[in-house]
Amino acid sequence: MPAHTPETPTVQALLDRLHSQADADITSTETPDIGIIMGSDSDLDIMSGAHEALEQLGFDEQTEFMTSPDARFTYETYVVSAHRTPQVLYAYGETAADRGIDVIIAGAGGKSADLPNMTASIAYPIPVIGVPVQEKSVDSVIGMPTGAPIVAVDAGKSHNAALSAVQILSREQDALKTRLENYHTELITDVAADSFRVHDIGVTSRADSDESSASHE
Repeated sequence: MPAHTPETPTVQALLDRLHSQADADITSTETPDIGIIMGSDSDLDIMSGAHEALEQLGFDEQTEFMTSPDARFTYETYVVSAHRTPQVLYAYGETAADRGIDVIIAGAGGKSADLPNMTASIAYPIPVIGVPVQEKSVDSVIGMPTGAPIVAVDAGKSHNAALSAVQILSREQDALKTRLENYHTELITDVAADSFRVHDIGVTSRADSDESSASHE
């Protein structure tokens, strides 16, 4: 079942794809572990932080549902508009579990950033991590009533959303736990290196060096 774009990329064609994948006889080790959705392709620049974080942790992007990449852990990405294509939103949320998705990262912008919230309700109990693409989207994303949970990060922090998604998966995947620990160790080591560098070079010497470099540009 290749994931190539059909000659006529209609909403119905997308619905058919999602439902046929949900009905496919395929194991969860071959399907995407994390689903990334966004309200518009204009959100891709912000949501690419999630892609970068996942790739740092050894995930591959899966574009062929029936042919998984070599990496054990994978993710997929779709544009799903809560307002323009609600039928796709419902189909994505309803088929997520049968398609092998374990965690969903949903990003949306504007004052009515409903995609993360609605996805969390439809895909329940699959955990959904909301990413407000803009600062004005924060209240909309986190504004869920009691009994309708959603995890959310700060505006634009899709990188953190991806880390949270992997943390969830790592509860049952020791390999991911190890990758997260190594990632954290690298961050700590970088801070230590910066501390030594700033202290040992000296703030005054550093300032003089920066001024010298600027004068030669």
